Amino acid sequence: MKKIILGIFVAVIFMSAVPPKKMKIWLCGDSTIAIKQTSTYPETGWGMPFVYFWDSSVQVNNLAKNGRSTKTFISESLWQQVVDGAEEGDYVFIQFGHNDESVEKKERYAPPEEFKANLTKFVKEARALKAIPILLTPVSRRKFDTTGTALETHKIYSALVKEVAVAENVLFIDLDTKSRAIYQEFGKENSTLLFMQLKPGEHPNYPEGRIDNTHFNELGARLIAQLVLKEVKALNTNLNNHIVVSKIK
Repeated sequence: MKKIILGIFVAVIFMSAVPPKKMKIWLCGDSTIAIKQTSTYPETGWGMPFVYFWDSSVQVNNLAKNGRSTKTFISESLWQQVVDGAEEGDYVFIQFGHNDESVEKKERYAPPEEFKANLTKFVKEARALKAIPILLTPVSRRKFDTTGTALETHKIYSALVKEVAVAENVLFIDLDTKSRAIYQEFGKENSTLLFMQLKPGEHPNYPEGRIDNTHFNELGARLIAQLVLKEVKALNTNLNNHIVVSKIK
């Protein structure tokens, strides 16, 4: 009897010492999400601040890379990391389009039908692992007309994402439309404050300056990350139970 009790005691101690399994959020996409090197600061992907919204039971795996399309995400085995590592109950965020639509860059370009096929592959393979895919339209670039109206910059490829979302009945966030609304709220001039817009000599990493209407600085990335979080909450999934709620009053 003493041996049995001792065995149970040891088993309880061993089990308590094993850290609980974490739910994983996989971020799949391009430079607008990716983790940046210090040499490119203040450029910031929205996936960087996104990690701070979750409690300790969640692990965010940011696989997004600069210049990646659905085509190169597959050919470079980045998607394979999801296939090899995702488990039941994980969430897989999929945001592509910026580079898929780059006709002049053949190594990245995914024609519309190939783009849709790749997204469908991601959705089906995530589901086969009992993970939950979430499709996002590509975050909008900053572009205004002469009247100060924010313009669509991914009209064709955002529509393709929506088509796949409907066809596969998958969770969906229209980040293109929602991000464009933020730019409109800021206005034509003030929206530059969200992007990598630097004058010559303004920052040591960019001595010649930079005019970039695609990539975010810290403020822009934070606002887009907050936007994604807001849209995630609206989907009303299990993720809502793991969002960190501030105790500050």
